[in-house]
Amino acid sequence: MLRRPRLRWIGANEPLPSALTAMHEPNGLVAAGSDLSADRLLEAYRNGIFPWYSDGQPVLWWSPDPRMVLYVEEFAPAKSLEKKMRQMLRAGQWSISMDRDFAQVMRECAAPRPNQDGTWITEDIIRSYLELHRRDLAHSIEVWEAGQLIGGLYGVSIGKMFYGESMFTRRSDASKIALTVLLKALQQHGFHMVDCQQETAHLASMGARAIDRAKFLQTVKVLASLPGPDWQQIRQSLLLGVS
Repeated sequence: MLRRPRLRWIGANEPLPSALTAMHEPNGLVAAGSDLSADRLLEAYRNGIFPWYSDGQPVLWWSPDPRMVLYVEEFAPAKSLEKKMRQMLRAGQWSISMDRDFAQVMRECAAPRPNQDGTWITEDIIRSYLELHRRDLAHSIEVWEAGQLIGGLYGVSIGKMFYGESMFTRRSDASKIALTVLLKALQQHGFHMVDCQQETAHLASMGARAIDRAKFLQTVKVLASLPGPDWQQIRQSLLLGVS
Protein backbone atom coordinates (compact mmCIF):
# COMPACT_ATOMS: atom_id res chain seq x y z
CA MET A 1 0.00 0.00 0.00
CA LEU A 2 1.41 3.38 -1.01
CA ARG A 3 1.97 5.79 1.84
CA ARG A 4 0.61 9.29 1.43
CA PRO A 5 3.42 11.88 1.31
CA ARG A 6 3.81 13.87 4.50
CA LEU A 7 3.31 17.61 4.31
CA ARG A 8 6.61 19.41 4.78
CA TRP A 9 6.84 22.06 7.52
CA ILE A 10 9.01 25.07 6.68
CA GLY A 11 10.71 27.07 9.42
CA ALA A 12 11.07 30.83 9.25
CA ASN A 13 14.70 30.61 8.09
CA GLU A 14 14.21 27.77 5.59
CA PRO A 15 13.55 28.30 1.89
CA LEU A 16 10.32 27.03 0.37
CA PRO A 17 10.60 23.72 -1.49
CA SER A 18 10.40 23.71 -5.28
CA ALA A 19 6.89 23.99 -6.69
CA LEU A 20 7.67 20.80 -8.61
CA THR A 21 7.60 18.87 -5.31
CA ALA A 22 3.93 19.77 -4.73
CA MET A 23 1.50 17.04 -3.79
CA HIS A 24 -0.89 15.56 -6.33
CA GLU A 25 -3.63 15.29 -3.70
CA PRO A 26 -4.54 17.87 -2.65
CA ASN A 27 -3.45 19.31 -5.97
CA GLY A 28 -0.52 21.67 -5.59
CA LEU A 29 0.07 21.71 -1.83
CA VAL A 30 3.79 22.46 -1.40
CA ALA A 31 4.40 23.09 2.30
CA ALA A 32 3.10 24.53 5.56
CA GLY A 33 4.65 27.01 7.95
CA SER A 34 4.07 30.03 10.14
CA ASP A 35 6.05 32.72 8.31
CA LEU A 36 3.89 35.09 6.26
CA SER A 37 6.31 38.00 6.04
CA ALA A 38 6.46 40.21 2.97
CA ASP A 39 9.86 38.72 2.12
CA ARG A 40 8.42 35.20 2.30
CA LEU A 41 5.61 36.24 -0.03
CA LEU A 42 8.11 37.60 -2.55
CA GLU A 43 10.12 34.38 -2.38
CA ALA A 44 6.93 32.38 -2.99
CA TYR A 45 5.71 34.44 -5.94
CA ARG A 46 9.11 34.38 -7.64
CA ASN A 47 8.90 30.59 -7.50
CA GLY A 48 5.30 30.16 -8.65
CA ILE A 49 3.87 29.53 -5.17
CA PHE A 50 1.12 31.36 -3.29
CA PRO A 51 -0.47 31.20 0.21
CA TRP A 52 -4.01 29.95 0.70
CA TYR A 53 -5.37 28.85 4.06
CA SER A 54 -8.18 29.47 6.55
CA ASP A 55 -7.98 31.35 9.83
CA GLY A 56 -6.64 29.07 12.54
CA GLN A 57 -4.64 26.93 10.09
CA PRO A 58 -0.89 27.14 9.49
CA VAL A 59 0.13 29.06 6.38
CA LEU A 60 -0.34 26.65 3.46
CA TRP A 61 1.68 27.17 0.29
CA TRP A 62 0.34 26.05 -3.11
CA SER A 63 1.34 25.61 -6.74
CA PRO A 64 -1.44 23.71 -8.55
CA ASP A 65 -1.07 21.90 -11.86
CA PRO A 66 -2.45 23.04 -14.25
CA ARG A 67 -2.24 26.77 -13.53
CA MET A 68 -4.86 29.31 -14.61
CA VAL A 69 -3.32 32.29 -16.41
CA LEU A 70 -4.36 35.18 -18.59
CA TYR A 71 -2.04 36.20 -21.42
CA VAL A 72 -2.02 39.98 -21.52
CA GLU A 73 -1.56 40.33 -25.28
CA GLU A 74 -4.51 37.99 -25.93
CA PHE A 75 -6.94 39.95 -23.79
CA ALA A 76 -9.83 41.45 -25.72
CA PRO A 77 -12.83 42.58 -23.63
CA ALA A 78 -16.32 42.15 -24.98
CA LYS A 79 -17.52 45.15 -26.97
CA SER A 80 -20.59 45.37 -24.75
CA LEU A 81 -18.36 45.65 -21.66
CA GLU A 82 -16.21 48.38 -23.23
CA LYS A 83 -19.34 50.26 -24.27
CA LYS A 84 -20.74 50.08 -20.75
CA MET A 85 -17.44 51.26 -19.28
CA ARG A 86 -17.29 54.28 -21.59
CA GLN A 87 -20.91 55.18 -20.88
CA MET A 88 -20.57 54.92 -17.09
CA LEU A 89 -17.34 56.92 -17.02
CA ARG A 90 -18.48 59.65 -19.42
CA ALA A 91 -21.74 60.08 -17.53
CA GLY A 92 -19.79 60.47 -14.31
CA GLN A 93 -21.66 57.59 -12.70
CA TRP A 94 -18.50 55.60 -12.05
CA SER A 95 -14.84 56.51 -11.61
CA ILE A 96 -11.73 54.36 -11.58
CA SER A 97 -8.52 54.65 -9.58
CA MET A 98 -5.36 52.68 -8.88
CA ASP A 99 -3.89 52.23 -5.39
CA ARG A 100 -6.28 54.77 -3.89
CA ASP A 101 -7.53 52.40 -1.16
CA PHE A 102 -5.64 49.12 -1.31
CA ALA A 103 -6.61 48.09 2.23
CA GLN A 104 -10.33 48.57 1.61
CA VAL A 105 -10.18 46.54 -1.60
CA MET A 106 -8.65 43.68 0.38
CA ARG A 107 -11.34 43.94 3.06
CA GLU A 108 -14.10 43.97 0.45
CA CYS A 109 -12.56 40.87 -1.15
CA ALA A 110 -12.55 39.26 2.30
CA ALA A 111 -16.23 39.99 2.93
CA PRO A 112 -18.59 36.96 3.10
CA ARG A 113 -19.97 35.74 -0.22
CA PRO A 114 -22.97 33.53 -1.04
CA ASN A 115 -22.25 29.79 -0.76
CA GLN A 116 -18.83 30.42 0.79
CA ASP A 117 -17.83 29.59 4.35
CA GLY A 118 -15.37 32.09 5.78
CA THR A 119 -12.49 33.71 3.94
CA TRP A 120 -8.84 32.97 3.30
CA ILE A 121 -8.02 36.70 3.45
CA THR A 122 -7.14 36.80 7.14
CA GLU A 123 -5.87 39.77 9.14
CA ASP A 124 -2.34 38.36 8.82
CA ILE A 125 -2.77 38.19 5.04
CA ILE A 126 -3.97 41.81 4.96
CA ARG A 127 -0.99 43.01 7.04
CA SER A 128 1.55 41.23 4.85
CA TYR A 129 0.09 42.44 1.56
CA LEU A 130 -0.15 45.97 2.93
CA GLU A 131 3.59 45.80 3.48
CA LEU A 132 4.06 44.76 -0.16
CA HIS A 133 1.80 47.66 -1.14
CA ARG A 134 4.00 50.06 0.86
CA ARG A 135 6.96 48.73 -1.14
CA ASP A 136 5.03 49.44 -4.38
CA LEU A 137 4.89 45.70 -5.12
CA ALA A 138 1.17 45.14 -4.58
CA HIS A 139 -1.51 47.14 -6.37
CA SER A 140 -5.25 47.61 -6.53
CA ILE A 141 -7.78 48.86 -9.04
CA GLU A 142 -10.89 50.51 -7.59
CA VAL A 143 -14.27 51.26 -9.17
CA TRP A 144 -16.32 53.96 -7.43
CA GLU A 145 -19.92 55.12 -7.53
CA ALA A 146 -20.88 58.30 -5.67
CA GLY A 147 -17.84 57.92 -3.41
CA GLN A 148 -18.60 54.29 -2.61
CA LEU A 149 -16.30 51.42 -3.56
CA ILE A 150 -18.37 49.08 -5.75
CA GLY A 151 -15.72 46.85 -7.32
CA GLY A 152 -12.04 46.18 -7.53
CA LEU A 153 -9.14 43.77 -7.46
CA TYR A 154 -5.63 43.50 -6.08
CA GLY A 155 -2.47 41.58 -6.84
CA VAL A 156 1.31 41.49 -6.66
CA SER A 157 3.76 42.64 -9.32
CA ILE A 158 7.38 41.47 -9.60
CA GLY A 159 9.36 42.50 -12.65
CA LYS A 160 7.01 42.14 -15.62
CA MET A 161 4.86 39.46 -13.97
CA PHE A 162 1.52 40.26 -12.34
CA TYR A 163 -0.04 37.85 -9.85
CA GLY A 164 -3.77 38.36 -9.46
CA GLU A 165 -5.07 37.66 -5.96
CA SER A 166 -8.76 38.47 -5.60
CA MET A 167 -11.57 40.66 -6.90
CA PHE A 168 -15.02 41.70 -5.76
CA THR A 169 -18.07 43.45 -7.16
CA ARG A 170 -21.09 45.22 -5.72
CA ARG A 171 -22.52 46.20 -9.12
CA SER A 172 -22.88 44.20 -12.30
CA ASP A 173 -19.62 44.17 -14.32
CA ALA A 174 -17.67 46.36 -11.86
CA SER A 175 -14.98 43.71 -11.27
CA LYS A 176 -14.78 42.97 -15.02
CA ILE A 177 -14.21 46.64 -15.68
CA ALA A 178 -11.47 46.74 -13.02
CA LEU A 179 -9.77 43.77 -14.68
CA THR A 180 -10.12 45.37 -18.12
CA VAL A 181 -8.48 48.58 -16.91
CA LEU A 182 -5.61 46.66 -15.29
CA LEU A 183 -4.94 44.51 -18.35
CA LYS A 184 -4.94 47.48 -20.71
CA ALA A 185 -2.39 49.18 -18.47
CA LEU A 186 -0.26 46.04 -18.36
CA GLN A 187 -0.44 45.75 -22.16
CA GLN A 188 0.99 49.26 -22.48
CA HIS A 189 3.90 48.52 -20.15
CA GLY A 190 5.24 45.26 -21.53
CA PHE A 191 3.62 42.67 -19.28
CA HIS A 192 3.03 39.23 -20.75
CA MET A 193 1.07 37.13 -18.26
CA VAL A 194 -1.22 37.40 -15.25
CA ASP A 195 -1.34 34.54 -12.77
CA CYS A 196 -4.96 33.67 -11.93
CA GLN A 197 -3.98 30.74 -9.67
CA GLN A 198 -7.08 28.54 -9.92
CA GLU A 199 -9.80 27.95 -12.50
CA THR A 200 -13.06 29.86 -12.16
CA ALA A 201 -15.87 30.40 -14.65
CA HIS A 202 -15.60 34.17 -14.11
CA LEU A 203 -11.93 34.28 -15.13
CA ALA A 204 -12.50 31.88 -18.01
CA SER A 205 -15.17 34.23 -19.33
CA MET A 206 -12.50 36.95 -19.46
CA GLY A 207 -10.10 34.79 -21.49
CA ALA A 208 -8.07 33.01 -18.81
CA ARG A 209 -6.97 29.44 -19.51
CA ALA A 210 -5.08 26.61 -17.84
CA ILE A 211 -1.47 25.77 -18.71
CA ASP A 212 0.99 23.17 -17.43
CA ARG A 213 2.70 24.15 -14.19
CA ALA A 214 6.14 23.51 -15.71
CA LYS A 215 5.43 26.01 -18.48
CA PHE A 216 4.08 28.49 -15.95
CA LEU A 217 7.19 28.21 -13.79
CA GLN A 218 9.50 28.73 -16.77
CA THR A 219 7.59 31.86 -17.78
CA VAL A 220 7.55 33.27 -14.24
CA LYS A 221 11.31 32.78 -13.91
CA VAL A 222 11.87 34.94 -16.99
CA LEU A 223 9.26 37.64 -16.39
CA ALA A 224 9.94 38.12 -12.67
CA SER A 225 13.64 38.69 -13.41
CA LEU A 226 12.96 41.60 -15.79
CA PRO A 227 13.14 45.23 -14.63
CA GLY A 228 9.81 46.34 -13.22
CA PRO A 229 7.83 49.31 -14.58
CA ASP A 230 7.40 52.76 -13.10
CA TRP A 231 4.12 52.25 -11.25
CA GLN A 232 3.62 55.98 -10.80
CA GLN A 233 3.68 56.26 -14.60
CA ILE A 234 1.16 53.42 -14.85
CA ARG A 235 -1.13 55.17 -12.36
CA GLN A 236 -0.95 58.36 -14.40
CA SER A 237 -1.48 56.64 -17.74
CA LEU A 238 -4.41 54.70 -16.32
CA LEU A 239 -6.14 57.91 -15.31
CA LEU A 240 -5.56 59.40 -18.75
CA GLY A 241 -6.74 56.24 -20.47
CA VAL A 242 -10.10 56.03 -18.70
CA SER A 243 -10.94 59.71 -18.56
